[in-house]
Amino acid sequence: MAGVRIEQVKSVLGEILQWQWPADATLSRWLRAHRELGANDRAEVAEAVFDVMRNLRRYRHYGESGVGPASRRLAVLGLAATQGRGELESGLAPTESEWLDHVANIDPASLPRAVRQSLPDWLDERLGTLEDSDVLIDALNQQAPLDIRVNPMKADRDEVLGAMQVGPESRYAPQASPYSPWGIRLQGRPSVNRWPLFESGGIEVQDEGSQLLALLVAPRRGEMVIDFCAGAGGKTLLLGALMRSTGRLYAFDVSASRLTKAKPRFARSGLSNVVPVVIDSENDARVKRLAGKAQRVLVDAPCSGIGTLRRNPDLKWRQHPDALAELCALQSRILSSAARCVAPGGRLVYATCSLLPEENEAQAEIFLASHPEFERLDAAALLTARCDGLILAGPYVQLRPDVHGTDGFFAAVFERRKTPARAAEEEAAAVVKAAAAATAVDAVADATEVAPTEEAGESTQEAPVPEAGQPPADQA
Repeated sequence: MAGVRIEQVKSVLGEILQWQWPADATLSRWLRAHRELGANDRAEVAEAVFDVMRNLRRYRHYGESGVGPASRRLAVLGLAATQGRGELESGLAPTESEWLDHVANIDPASLPRAVRQSLPDWLDERLGTLEDSDVLIDALNQQAPLDIRVNPMKADRDEVLGAMQVGPESRYAPQASPYSPWGIRLQGRPSVNRWPLFESGGIEVQDEGSQLLALLVAPRRGEMVIDFCAGAGGKTLLLGALMRSTGRLYAFDVSASRLTKAKPRFARSGLSNVVPVVIDSENDARVKRLAGKAQRVLVDAPCSGIGTLRRNPDLKWRQHPDALAELCALQSRILSSAARCVAPGGRLVYATCSLLPEENEAQAEIFLASHPEFERLDAAALLTARCDGLILAGPYVQLRPDVHGTDGFFAAVFERRKTPARAAEEEAAAVVKAAAAATAVDAVADATEVAPTEEAGESTQEAPVPEAGQPPADQA
């Protein structure tokens, strides 16, 4: 059986290493073509494949001293790491056993960091400029837990968690996520999409860092909100639930296939306020028609995805510095276009799942310099006020796997300055409202002064103060 498993992992790696498609998509396609495999077989293949993706450069370094096809050597190393050397012996040739003995005597600490942590040189250099880079890089190379989120429209987090902790899901050690009020963290790789609560729309898979972005957007009932790069709709679902399915929530994306895949999620969620819109580009005419109308706009921009390496380790080999420069230019265009949709006094949130400054702080500073009609809010202060125990240094939000246990996420929050006319209108409305409230209170006070003293034993409850702008009860 060990020999069969080695060949299976070798076969998957042979397809992935052509870099035509993301690793998870290639693996899924391979598994669909091998439906005869049981659940345990599939799990072992997947675990070994992703171990190789995380450690590809180091394993290739080790493989230089081996013999046979390179993909087989990688498969052997991945299975030895995930299943144990003893499980492989029956499937190894004598020369392979000797080679594994040699590899076991290599001290990883003796290797350069880029080789030891399996990073391309350009990414090792960029991450190396960040604070506590060694700890960060090590965290990015670990397998992530699975975060799920309850649907506030359909479920209560504490009730769902309590049921999981005493039910069959307890094998995955469910715990409340540290910061998100809707999150539950699971260990392992459960088939959540087969759980009844998932099928009914009560839970969704979503990293805690992604959940926290909704707290920065802070949508209100009845507002117009735009999720400018909606993708598969994970953040859209949470925004719609926080709006209690009121107002209008536009889900924009340039990919029709992504929005098509999101529609079943929208249907399960019970939301009726989501409007999916496929746009040609950030300058689509449908975007321009919403200029100045939205109270909240979220731009979860296309990015390198470096903050998600725990879940997508192949990304470090699929990205390139030249492509990164093109991404930064696209991010800037999208942010500027989305900003046109924000109403005076409205909020614009820019976010990425990256750790690289050129995609994050640099983009925020460029935007501010070229858009004086916006001011920056302290995103870190906004978020820590909503999350007990969360510590961030503002004015931006930068979540890290080594510090916060989430994927790497960045967020900046901007507010569109109110025009003088708009500010004057709001000030006048506030004065009128305050005057109406004062008049109502005075009327109640006058009525109280002429009221006879109540007899002992009768109610001494004061007359209720009416709502601002409403007459007292005796005048209604």
